[in-house]
Amino acid sequence: MAANKIPGLSVAIVDNGEFVWSGGFGVADLENAVPATAQTLFRLGSLSKPLTAIGAMELWEAGKLDLNAPVRKYCPTFPDKGVVITTRELLGHLSGVRHYHSESIEDPEVSNIAHFDDPIQGGLRFFKNDPLLSKPGTQFHYSTQGYTVVGCAIEGASKQKYVDYMRQNVFLPNGMTQTVVDDRYAIIPGRTQFYQKDKSGKVVNAEFLDSSYKIPGGGWLSNAEDMARFEVALLANRLVKQSTLDLMWTPSKPSISSKGGYGLGWGAFSERGIRYIGHSGGQQGTSTNLLIAPESKSAVVVLINMENVSADRLSKQLLQIVLQNGIPSTQQ
Repeated sequence: MAANKIPGLSVAIVDNGEFVWSGGFGVADLENAVPATAQTLFRLGSLSKPLTAIGAMELWEAGKLDLNAPVRKYCPTFPDKGVVITTRELLGHLSGVRHYHSESIEDPEVSNIAHFDDPIQGGLRFFKNDPLLSKPGTQFHYSTQGYTVVGCAIEGASKQKYVDYMRQNVFLPNGMTQTVVDDRYAIIPGRTQFYQKDKSGKVVNAEFLDSSYKIPGGGWLSNAEDMARFEVALLANRLVKQSTLDLMWTPSKPSISSKGGYGLGWGAFSERGIRYIGHSGGQQGTSTNLLIAPESKSAVVVLINMENVSADRLSKQLLQIVLQNGIPSTQQ
């Protein structure tokens, strides 16, 4: 934290399928000297994607969402592109739907300030009329925008608003009572302030962001304990069946590109004989990572209120400690 000038950080650990420890370090609000705790709410950034993917796969298991059907069956407001785009391709970033125009803070999408009461239809406005980057299924193009279309498909398949569906079917049944939309106008107790470093390295407030246009791919708030409960529910197959997790955790294979390592809402890699599943997130004022070693039923989540920090490196180091030594249950 000192080396990276991180104001605040929260961590939670799962070992042998149990939530065993969580803690907060540093400060959630520098101006008011509010300490960071395990209950502090951070922007998840792209950790929102595996949450959305689980929501979609629950509908698939229930026979309400056909992963291989044209996504327009469930999301008719997404225009016909002259080729079939499926929910499976959207989940695996193989749809050809673009990401942001650029990763620059100057991109009006990256630094959106407009607020949308209907996040799905509002978000679609940014990109729905743009051409595809490639024929669906052929190339990997990471796309937060594509997950807005997944959110639209969830709405069509469930006959509910995306946010309501996620709360009722993914969060509340698994004790994730503090996971909420990052509404910049709402009063949300426990939400951290968001920080970045300026060109001189000084810690300053992050650029303003209203993420209401990209909730399925990057607009949720949560804390370390809720995300640990999510990991526990995954490993206990309370969210979806093991066969469904195996499908999600198997890297997709683009037909004309060698790039892989991403399944349906999850990244997958192996190192020193250990298989890891996870996802990272980053946007204004946040760096996050969730990492699971499924064979050991161990996992970690790291949430940081500073952008452009290697949360993934810290989570890997922490999970390796757990795998080597185990953690005695002291909290749950």
